[in-house]
Amino acid sequence: MELNNLQPAKGSVKNKGKRVGRGQGSGKGGTAAKGHKGAKSRSGYSKKIGFEGGQMPLQRRVPKFGFKNINRVEYQGVNLDTLQALVDNGKIKDTVTMESLVENGLVRKSDLVKILGRGELKAKLNVSAHKFTATAKAAIEKAGGEAVTL
Repeated sequence: MELNNLQPAKGSVKNKGKRVGRGQGSGKGGTAAKGHKGAKSRSGYSKKIGFEGGQMPLQRRVPKFGFKNINRVEYQGVNLDTLQALVDNGKIKDTVTMESLVENGLVRKSDLVKILGRGELKAKLNVSAHKFTATAKAAIEKAGGEAVTL
């Protein structure tokens, strides 16, 4: 193999078309297959994202609505039936901490946790979380456990 006989692998090069913009004699001179005038024929043209040819773009046609509260605190919910399932499977014994919830894949390390009252809790658990619903707190204490707010 020499430098003078290098060529790409067979089938890897698709466009063996004419070189555009190389004079009238080439057959693709003049406008270089870009048509006459207009933004697309100019050098440096690049279409903006969402541009629809001058038609009012979708993101401007659709009305804006709603409100996003920048001070909202988002909690990750964990229900009592989920905690009971962990007890039944032997994954937690008598205390539920942030670490045990993270280990079992219920929440991420940086999440704020709120214990919700769906389901029934039979096990006596000491649960530590950032927030509790009233029904969840009552159910934990009814089962003989303790609800500790972090």
